[in-house]
Amino acid sequence: MGMRDQLPPGPRAPKIVQTIAWWSRPHPFLERCRARYGKRFTIRLIGPPPFVMLSDPEELKELFKAPPDVLHPGEGAVILEPVVGTNSVILLDEGAHLEQRKLMLPAFHGEKMLRLSGLMEEVAEREVESWPLNEPASFHRRLQALTLEIILRTVFGLDAGDRLDAMRDRLTQILDIGARPLSMIPQLQRNVLGGPVWHRFARLRDETDRLLFELIDERRREDSERDDVLAMLLQAHHEDATEMSAQELRDELMTLLVAGHETTASELAWAFERLPREPQVLARLADEIDDGEDDAYLTATIQEVLRRRPVLPNAAPRLVKKPIEIGGWPYPPGVCVVANAYLVHHDPAIYEDPYAFRPERFLEDGPGTYTWIPFGGGRRRCLGASFAQLEMKIVLRAVLSRYELGRPSDELELTRRRNITVSPRLGARVVLRERSPTPRPPEPAEPVAI
Repeated sequence: MGMRDQLPPGPRAPKIVQTIAWWSRPHPFLERCRARYGKRFTIRLIGPPPFVMLSDPEELKELFKAPPDVLHPGEGAVILEPVVGTNSVILLDEGAHLEQRKLMLPAFHGEKMLRLSGLMEEVAEREVESWPLNEPASFHRRLQALTLEIILRTVFGLDAGDRLDAMRDRLTQILDIGARPLSMIPQLQRNVLGGPVWHRFARLRDETDRLLFELIDERRREDSERDDVLAMLLQAHHEDATEMSAQELRDELMTLLVAGHETTASELAWAFERLPREPQVLARLADEIDDGEDDAYLTATIQEVLRRRPVLPNAAPRLVKKPIEIGGWPYPPGVCVVANAYLVHHDPAIYEDPYAFRPERFLEDGPGTYTWIPFGGGRRRCLGASFAQLEMKIVLRAVLSRYELGRPSDELELTRRRNITVSPRLGARVVLRERSPTPRPPEPAEPVAI
């Protein structure tokens, strides 16, 4: 019996056809597969092993709780290695992954994140102030620039100056090369992207590494107190009391860049695409922001954006290393099992009217562990989930306190891919108009004692 016969049924079209559908129209492709094959199906793409898509919460629970020696998410993310390096927490498995994750986790503690919020607000307000007014414009690229700036300042700890400018320039070029379709296929990264493009990528990466190693060396010798993520990582120690090496620090900084830059920019772009089409949501957000006392509805709106448009439809593909049974189906080594966030989030058995945009659904019931998975789940859940949501909150508050969002047309934006992320095809086209916060009624005067 061949592997095809051992796996759940799925489309039988050639790999090239499935790959094109997966790249160009990911959501319709997934919807068609689910309609025909159910909540568990197999797709076959050029390059990676067969992908078995899972979207039943009970199966996701089994998947996320599987022993680390049975499923290897690190091997499932090998396409990121040229940028993030071999020490990346994303690429490690079993004990090595657990140790590296323990080193990084304290840097993302809620209290540490709140300390960075002032710097995030400063960067966001400065960037947002320069955006174009009263004309249709695409904001995805501007949001990429904004999220890159936030990472360079709050994660890398770079101060304004020549090094920040040089790093911004090189990283922007590296990330653009990484967004090309062929970069999705590990076997083709060097061969087809090869020649001039690969040499340019390698040169930019080497120049970036030189700047990063200079920064790390400088910061090791510094005596000042800082709140950025690099400062936290410089204080981290392995179980044998040794510090993280310069190469480890470099790889984890690049990991946080790759994991947190395009993903957050695209998620914000979907918020920009959706909110002008939801005037009641916008009005309620504006009232809450003007009131300034609570952010429950803003939090729920961000959770709904993440549900409706998860920018990573696949939550960390896991390569099967030892035979495992999930949902009563046996999987042999060599196949990837994948929690499909898009399908889980658009299951009418889980979410009433799943294609409607309703932040209210999260006001009474918070997101479920196995039914809301934009950041994955289990021991591989995204380390930067709280960072990303705080960043989205700060950016949206900076925008909505200053501008009204108008839609340039009634046309909905379809999806496009940038490497592993999904973003609005037209780049999130919006019209920004200045707004004045609604004046709050004066406080009643204190009674005067007579």
